[in-house]
Amino acid sequence: MNTLQNVLMKYLMPIANKVEQQKHLQAIKDGMIADIPIVIIGSICLLPIAFMNLLGSGPIYEFLANNISIFTYASLYTNDILSVYAAYFIASALAKRYDMNASRSGITSIAVHLILSGVAIEGGIGIEYLGASGLFTSIVSAILSVEVSRLLLKHHVYIKLPDSVPEMVGESFKTLIPLVINVIVAVIIANLSLAMSGKVFPALVMSLLAPAISSMDSLPALLTVIFFTQLLWFFGLHGPSITSAVWAPFAIAYGAENIANFAAGAPVSHIFTFGLYYNILQVSGSGLTLGLVFLMMKSKSKAFSSMGKVALVPSLFGINEPVIFGLPIILNPYMLIPFVFGPLVITAMTYFVMNTGFIGMPIANPPGFLPPGVGAFLMTLDWRSVIFVFVCLILMTLFYLPFFKTMEAEELKREQASEAANNN
Repeated sequence: MNTLQNVLMKYLMPIANKVEQQKHLQAIKDGMIADIPIVIIGSICLLPIAFMNLLGSGPIYEFLANNISIFTYASLYTNDILSVYAAYFIASALAKRYDMNASRSGITSIAVHLILSGVAIEGGIGIEYLGASGLFTSIVSAILSVEVSRLLLKHHVYIKLPDSVPEMVGESFKTLIPLVINVIVAVIIANLSLAMSGKVFPALVMSLLAPAISSMDSLPALLTVIFFTQLLWFFGLHGPSITSAVWAPFAIAYGAENIANFAAGAPVSHIFTFGLYYNILQVSGSGLTLGLVFLMMKSKSKAFSSMGKVALVPSLFGINEPVIFGLPIILNPYMLIPFVFGPLVITAMTYFVMNTGFIGMPIANPPGFLPPGVGAFLMTLDWRSVIFVFVCLILMTLFYLPFFKTMEAEELKREQASEAANNN
């Protein structure tokens, strides 16, 4: 066990640290996560459609049908232009890491993104690529605009007004040249895309990323994400913070696409969404540790029992750091197998039940940190998902049980030895 830990520490930790310190990946992660409240609002607006599908007919159905345009009105300005918000948030997050003006960088990114993704139609701009299908273009827009601005500012290519000018005015003129250059670059890219591929830039990006996008919504990809997340946690690194830099953009895009398709009456096809990750795959926290908390509460060990009682309420809301750091799970050889490999079984089960239609696929993105079963139901509007969540938690409890009992026996020996020493 020590040899395995040493090997993993030697080769895995440097990679994890580089990912955690990579400015662009972390900005993408932070920006996409900042986008989630927008998705949640859009999801809530579409719940009346789901209730109509459940009801089929009746007075409540008629009321919802007659007022559906009002109930779903906000979704036009949330989910339908989701990538615009993402462009702002990602650029702002990256600008902060470069000590640049975050808000002005975000606005510049929006301008670039609208040029790259907006489709000119008679009387305005089409929003076809401003929703979920433009999320990957928003990443390009944000990184491109910030890096172009940073390069120009670094080489003092900006208008500098005297110090006597108010700061806000000075900042406005300072960002003028970078904004102009960014707009020119975006116009060139947009027109080159049309001339060379016959596609608008977001369509070109989606076609180039098609293999990666489709492969992320697969069982091997899900297993890889969960495995490395759990393994990083085991070595004391915040697994989701590191791995989500890679998977969050895909999961959020899948969720937004599912929501849009559901609203349009089209088939919902994606399994891996942000909501799925937190409401089923990692319900009660990384490693699905709620059952382990109950085992700790019932333990004969005073230390484990006390820690279990402290960890119960946070675990019910998906916060299990008290268990990970308090038990601890970190670098605990007893916990390696159930904590790292148990969730892989749950992931495979989840993929199977959703892929076969036993449980409905995600059609909404509920808030995180909800009690077990609540988030799963709001995400799928399928009562069977609630049962499935508790089946998963029971199964994980059984995974933890033999390893915990072995660890508990060792802890009881230490406590008895300590008591004996104190009595003497």
